[in-house]
Amino acid sequence: MNTVNKVIIPVDFTSSMDQVVEYATSIADQLEADILFFHVINDFKGYDMMLVHPSFEPMKKDLFEVSQKKMAVLVADHQHRKHKVSGEVVFGEAGDEIINLARNEKADMIIIGTHGVKGLERLLMGSTAEYVVKKAPCPILTFNPFR
Repeated sequence: MNTVNKVIIPVDFTSSMDQVVEYATSIADQLEADILFFHVINDFKGYDMMLVHPSFEPMKKDLFEVSQKKMAVLVADHQHRKHKVSGEVVFGEAGDEIINLARNEKADMIIIGTHGVKGLERLLMGSTAEYVVKKAPCPILTFNPFR
């Protein structure tokens, strides 16, 4: 059996995040693995021409600063764990950025929450978790906090 040394836990700072984090960190603890929390802010690529309002860049800066603060709190809340806990915030498309991070960090596992979207919403918005499951370079554990 392969050893799991590093687990990536994507977080979205929504109301269901706490359940995902609790579950994922308990698994990482059982595996005695380092934890890397990861948050991706949508970079709005392809919408640049529609979002030419002068407040667009300050809005992106504000989003990044707020996300960095939330990430710092999340990491601080989990520093008591036996293994290393860190966090990172980036701009991009969530699925692609999670996969890139897993490759670059040589992650052994990704534990990702699902939102349980179905029907038209899934058709229009897609599923980040499903995309990551299909493309990731390491094993994926999905968790539905709504069940």
